[in-house]
Amino acid sequence: MATRSMSASDWGQLLLLGALWGGSFFFARIAVAEIPPLALVLYRVSIAALVLHVWLRLRSISFAPAIARSASFLGLARLNNVIPFSLIFSGQTEIGAGLASVLYATTPLWTALVANLLTADEKLSPSKLTGVVLGIGGAATMIGPGFFSNFGGPTWAKLAVIGAAVSYAFAAVFAKRFRDMKPVVVATGQLTASTIVVMPIVLLFYSPRDIVSANISIWLAVGTLAIVTTAFAFILYFNLIASAGATNASLVTLLVPASAIILSTAFLGERLEPYEFLGLALIVSSLVVVDGRLLRWRRRSDAHKKS
Repeated sequence: MATRSMSASDWGQLLLLGALWGGSFFFARIAVAEIPPLALVLYRVSIAALVLHVWLRLRSISFAPAIARSASFLGLARLNNVIPFSLIFSGQTEIGAGLASVLYATTPLWTALVANLLTADEKLSPSKLTGVVLGIGGAATMIGPGFFSNFGGPTWAKLAVIGAAVSYAFAAVFAKRFRDMKPVVVATGQLTASTIVVMPIVLLFYSPRDIVSANISIWLAVGTLAIVTTAFAFILYFNLIASAGATNASLVTLLVPASAIILSTAFLGERLEPYEFLGLALIVSSLVVVDGRLLRWRRRSDAHKKS
């Protein structure tokens, strides 16, 4: 299948989306300084769900199809929101936004592996397998040196973010059952279901004193995380898919770490270790290989020259 060409507007949306999703790691790093990870998950999904419900109402889009499949949405909510958000926020209590974003960027690699195991139509090609091996090598490079010494942050925190990436991979396969629904309804449904799942847990295990901060900067971070980098980012993502196609929209994975690293370096004083930059290079290379378009462009260029 040919990859759809992208307009200047598409590229602008892609760059903005990369900045927003990279920013989610930055704002989460600020918020977890005072708000427990699970409570932050509740704030993120509940506020974003509310914003998207307002969006659906303004666009006259019915939420009824999601209600009719509420059981499936509870499953998607766990895999695509509750588990990965909890793991990422927990990891970010110990590691920086830049490092967390790089480990998150392995998601397409785990998705390729999970899809290969659980689906009949998405088997690994030799190039994708090469990309997966490169990516796993990159993740191992970023985790390995600190395995016994906690160099660059505790190993458990890094593995937590990797665990979130694996959860996203299973969610990507599970989400295939919602292909017949409008993407914005799916996003609203999963965020609503996530709120239903996580709210009783937070109310059971935390007192109001535990989950409420007096620091206005923390609430600004929470609000930006939920409204801008979740609700608005989802709307932008679906608009980009409609305009440029899902394959082109997937390029955002390459941009997220760059955005998070720039923000965390500029405002939080974080720095990646040299071996972490090596791991980043391997992961970015793996994503390029798995995506495949660079290789296809090279082949077309060679064929054109020969003709």
